[in-house]
Amino acid sequence: MSTPAAVPSVLFVCVHNAGRSQMAAAFLSHLGGDRVEVRSAGSAPADTVNPAVVEALAEAGIDISAEVPKVLTVEAVQASDVVITMGCGDACPYFPGRRYLDWKLEDPAGQGVDAVRPIRDQIEQRIRGLLAELGIEAAA
Repeated sequence: MSTPAAVPSVLFVCVHNAGRSQMAAAFLSHLGGDRVEVRSAGSAPADTVNPAVVEALAEAGIDISAEVPKVLTVEAVQASDVVITMGCGDACPYFPGRRYLDWKLEDPAGQGVDAVRPIRDQIEQRIRGLLAELGIEAAA
């Protein structure tokens, strides 16, 4: 069993936790495996994950059909080493000692799968870069 400090923890936050943050968490879990702890949340979570996001990830071989949007908690932020925001602005709590990144990505809300694919691909590239920064080799 590894110590908690040995496994970096990453939290992805967007407003509804139905699109961008779900895609980012899914890619990080898929590519990082058990070498990274992954959370996602929203400042005002939607009822369900965007169906076009589920479809776009399924095309990439990742099934998030069972995921549900989660509410952002102070505890989730405090338990994370890296907090990546995606358009949640001032709704994200700030704690010293955490690394904060803000990824500017188009919001897939209300868009079809054709519009979601390029956002998905941008997120995958950013996740691969994040894994490299964390010193974690991406799974094949």
